[in-house]
Amino acid sequence: MNARGSVHTGQVFVVLSVSPGGATVRELDDSSAPMAPERQVRLDGLPAAVAMLEAGHPRWVWDDTAWWYPRLLEAGVRVERCIDLRLCHAILRNAVSTAGSRLAAAPPSAWDAPRPVEPPPAPDALFEIDDGAVAPAPDPLAELVLQQEAVGASADPSSMALLLAAESAGALAAAEMRFAGLPWRADIHEAILGRALGPRPAAGVRPRVLAELADRLRAILETPDLNPDSPPEVLRALRRLGLNISSTRSWELREVEHPAIAPLLEYKKLARLLSANGWQWLEANVRDGRFHPEYVPGGVVTGRWASTGGGGALQLPRQVRTAVVADDGWRLVVADASQLEPRILAALSGDRGMAEAGAGHDLYAGIVASGAVSDRGQAKVAMLGAMYGSTTGESGRLMPRLARAYPRAIALVEDAARVGERGGVVSTRLGRSSPRPSAAWRQAQAGAYGESAGDAETRTARGQARSWGRFTRNFVVQGSAAEWALCWMAGLRNALAAIDPGSPLTAGPHLVLFMHDELVVHTPARHAERVEAELRRTAAEAARLMFGPTSVEFPLTVAVVERYSDAK
Repeated sequence: MNARGSVHTGQVFVVLSVSPGGATVRELDDSSAPMAPERQVRLDGLPAAVAMLEAGHPRWVWDDTAWWYPRLLEAGVRVERCIDLRLCHAILRNAVSTAGSRLAAAPPSAWDAPRPVEPPPAPDALFEIDDGAVAPAPDPLAELVLQQEAVGASADPSSMALLLAAESAGALAAAEMRFAGLPWRADIHEAILGRALGPRPAAGVRPRVLAELADRLRAILETPDLNPDSPPEVLRALRRLGLNISSTRSWELREVEHPAIAPLLEYKKLARLLSANGWQWLEANVRDGRFHPEYVPGGVVTGRWASTGGGGALQLPRQVRTAVVADDGWRLVVADASQLEPRILAALSGDRGMAEAGAGHDLYAGIVASGAVSDRGQAKVAMLGAMYGSTTGESGRLMPRLARAYPRAIALVEDAARVGERGGVVSTRLGRSSPRPSAAWRQAQAGAYGESAGDAETRTARGQARSWGRFTRNFVVQGSAAEWALCWMAGLRNALAAIDPGSPLTAGPHLVLFMHDELVVHTPARHAERVEAELRRTAAEAARLMFGPTSVEFPLTVAVVERYSDAK
């Protein structure tokens, strides 16, 4: 990935598109001019053709990484970089800085269709165009030209180019992590379930420990037919005993004193383990000693990833992390970006005080040391309230103190909230823009202040406006944090490939897990120290790419472990 502000010089693009029986390969220079006659490549010869051209370090151009790259990985071919046209199209279509482009103004097309979430078809089915297995995508070359034109005419071409490169690199990393898989010991996982839940029951039967807890709850709540898996039933039973609660959310239950609360919380925790990572999860998601995470890059409007396939790749509870064990002679290097979103806010706003608060230590402790709040708990509550728009309770009470201490940071999120309340659009550091509110939202706002509007309509509209303002307030921070994580991941994956060049992906250090601000690398033990150094170096480089020279530090907590649960 080029540094922010640089341009591609002598860049070679290789465009792949589906054709009957295989693929069309077109080599282009950085002005999209052909460098060689286009050629047809049979499916069985595509990996070799890609491997040969990859030696020239081109940027591969295709409609969807999730459809092309797994076939190459299966054949042992890794590529350094690409342009995922579908992911990039979504960004350029909606970005404020490219609103005047031909791409943004064009009517909806196949490029705007939702990305497929089901697993890709088998390799021998992908190119069976004559049989109708897969419809040919629109011309990727024409789309590439439109995208380059939109980037070049944007308000900040270098930032937009960096965003598209990082988004596409993330798609490569997602495919690689799914291919490689996270080391997973099924026997250890089964032992965890046995200790927590009891022996595996027959289908449709509660495990022994859950059944015992259910019986205790029925007795305490004096409700013999209670179904503890039904929140409405549990809520009614609690209220019959005179408990004034509005939901069965765990945080609310913890504030109540009653003999039923402890077993109810324990039941909820174990039921979550059973449903999210129980025996069925294990059978469906772990094979050959690996959990293969299924990510959806750009699956959230802020640019954060989503996950699909039922595996829950973006949240692995601590209860099952003991089962994640490195192979013999290997290690897991686990890196966590400390307090990422508050630090992103400090860098976005250029707030010197907040940058100093996070220099060399815990940012929340630095906020306390500045005198803005009394303790670390208050600092965390106040900062989360600022980023997520909480105006009530303790966070609302602390907000004025935070605003006095860090005026530029708080002004940035407050301004973003006001834009959202007016129905406007905000953008991240690199240029991803928030969606506009719906037509129904705009209609409600317009009608709330007319002559015939009643108090109820006005209150509803104001509530909707504040809600959308909370969304835009957080969008700029969360979206920019997602961009930083993508830049970090993009730099790291190529740095890892350089540690053991020429080896297959899974023979050397490689990414195996990503969770928003955390990366996990599986590496031969002899490379663990080098991997840790690259994790730290690429994190610093991500900050430089995003923000240029900045006094804001982005520290990592890094652990080299054999078992994932030992990292924290």
